[in-house]
Amino acid sequence: MTHITKLFLVATLFIAAACAAPSAANAQPGYGGPRITCSSNDGRRNWCDIGGARDARLVRQISGSACVRDNTWGIDRRGLWVDRGCRAEFVAAGGRPGPPPSSQARVVTCSSNDGHRNWCDVGPSRDIRLVRQISGSACVRDSTWGIDRRGLWVDRGCRADFRVR
Repeated sequence: MTHITKLFLVATLFIAAACAAPSAANAQPGYGGPRITCSSNDGRRNWCDIGGARDARLVRQISGSACVRDNTWGIDRRGLWVDRGCRAEFVAAGGRPGPPPSSQARVVTCSSNDGHRNWCDVGPSRDIRLVRQISGSACVRDSTWGIDRRGLWVDRGCRADFRVR
């Protein structure tokens, strides 16, 4: 091979390697915390605690109402906020590290929107307490909400915030 051909081949490999490597601008470091469900109930603004985090990423929209950053959800000094019916799961990022996940409490909103049983992911935790009923339908432990091997369940129109440890 000639010297120019070798240089061309090396340059081509170098460019290909640079293009294949993930860029730091596309990476999203620090988005690895627990999922936080935050809900705008009755179309009103609601804030959810994200600890010392300074940012969050929407990972799953639950509501039929749109969840659009800086429009129906965002971050301010009070925490993560949702508005105008947005209900979604978020992952927080940045800020001060919190306590280890095993001791950290989080709030999960679980809803039986269609009157049927629905399960919400709470991980391996079984230390769950109802902290705020949202629905007009009753939320009664072991009747319209409970815990089984699949997780936290709600039924017959129960919609509430639950503290999970």
